[in-house]
Amino acid sequence: MSVEQLADRGSAAVLRQDWSAAYNDLSAADGEGVLSARGLRDLGIAAWMLGADDEGCRYLGDAYRAFRDAGLPDDAGRCAFWVGMNLVYRGHHAEGGGWFGRVQRLVPESGDGVVAGYLRVAGALDALYAGRAREALEGSTAAHAIGERERDADLAALGLTGRGQALIRLGRTAEGVAALDEVMLAVTEGQVSDIPTGVTYCTVIGVCHLRFDLRRAEEWTAALGRWCDRQPDLVPFRGECLVHRSQVLQHQGDWPAARAEAERAVQRLLDPEEQPALGTAFCQLAELQRLGGDLEAAERSYRRAHEHGHDPQPGLALLRLAEGDAGTAAAALRRALEEAPDPLARCVLLPAGVEVFLEADDVDAADRAAVELGEHAAGDACPPWLAALAARANGAVLLARDETAAAAAELRRAVGLWRDLRAPYEEATTRLLLARARRAAGDEEAAGLDLEAARAVLARLGARTDLARTEHPDGAYAAGGRAAGGLTAREVEVLRLVATGRTNRAIAHELRLSEKTVARHLSNIFTKLDVQSRAAATAYAYERHLV
Repeated sequence: MSVEQLADRGSAAVLRQDWSAAYNDLSAADGEGVLSARGLRDLGIAAWMLGADDEGCRYLGDAYRAFRDAGLPDDAGRCAFWVGMNLVYRGHHAEGGGWFGRVQRLVPESGDGVVAGYLRVAGALDALYAGRAREALEGSTAAHAIGERERDADLAALGLTGRGQALIRLGRTAEGVAALDEVMLAVTEGQVSDIPTGVTYCTVIGVCHLRFDLRRAEEWTAALGRWCDRQPDLVPFRGECLVHRSQVLQHQGDWPAARAEAERAVQRLLDPEEQPALGTAFCQLAELQRLGGDLEAAERSYRRAHEHGHDPQPGLALLRLAEGDAGTAAAALRRALEEAPDPLARCVLLPAGVEVFLEADDVDAADRAAVELGEHAAGDACPPWLAALAARANGAVLLARDETAAAAAELRRAVGLWRDLRAPYEEATTRLLLARARRAAGDEEAAGLDLEAARAVLARLGARTDLARTEHPDGAYAAGGRAAGGLTAREVEVLRLVATGRTNRAIAHELRLSEKTVARHLSNIFTKLDVQSRAAATAYAYERHLV
């Protein structure tokens, strides 16, 4: 087969998204030194889609020079733009900025046209991540307009994606969501090329999760999965696809499958080289480990998430809460809330803030967090998931203030929303609060039914941490979820195992904790119960029917 035939076959493979075949044929042709600018561009795209970022940048850089020398500034500008984006995406901001400088030199004297539009995209993204949403909106809107005028579908899609993000950041949620829906329609219809398609999918799904629009997240995750499945050797977006799948499965209540997908995502994003979404994958894995009671593994994963640039809050604070350290958890969330860059980021933290502050006996702080969450959840554009979170938070605070009738009303509303959303874990944990409210109001039968239903779901899910903190020894609940004696849920769990005669080492193995952590819990138990020995603590546990 001639070199020209190899190059043609490789470019044809790019069109059908067979990246391995495309790379093999085009790199073989490149070895003979005959690739055209188009062939070099296709080889760069194939390398990038296989996860070989450095090679992809090198070939796209060669394509930039070939297009520039051939007097094709628009094609040259596109290649230089994607090199710059790839480098910035991987944290090489100075080098990426140099490539954007090369794009700038291709802009005509009129300051308009396709190349100027791509520069607008880069500037808008920089403004968006720096918190300058109005500037991002202006740049993205201009980029989208240029793409539409010049019939450049990729540029139009990138501009519209940025416009949607900026509008949502500015609180113009309905407009922002409409923009993202419009761009996703173009993506699913195949109007957008491969690299911006993957970027747009992951960006939009990320925004859906961030603003608690889980129904849209499910829909677009399924579409992303189908797109990825058509390209089995795809690397850059497949790992993120697995993270999104894990999140959807978690919300649907299939935790074993969700954990398997998160573990696969970690491995995929580690190989062949670490990808930017690795921190997100570690954090998702940590969430599932924490919920399942594997606290030491969760701590390791949260730390890995932080090492790879992903903020582990609020999950890490909830981990500290599960370990019985409400003070550390509250301090961490106060810091995170102070540093939160925008309302969406605060909405991620506020529900955990309510839970943690109540556990730390700071009802006023919990009340402030619930009020703010309710303000964010107001309006017709509020996703049902956020509305349910706000109702549960308000109900929990009302319960802590002994306003049981109002608390029950809010919690019933939240339970109904969770059921409509098919979110079993969230419905079950809200039912636990509702059972407390109904018991406080004297309705023991209704409280028992809620408790029984919640426990069944939590047991099926394997939510060991939540099962451990459900009730008093006599079946009643106390404010903040504390058992008699002021013990936390984890301390009750440790006490139960002490009462069965287990050693600290055996308890550590059973609860997946370190022996040092078990010893700290035991010291706290002795202090709270005013006892001096394991025997006295055991006697307390039997008196209160903990075993």
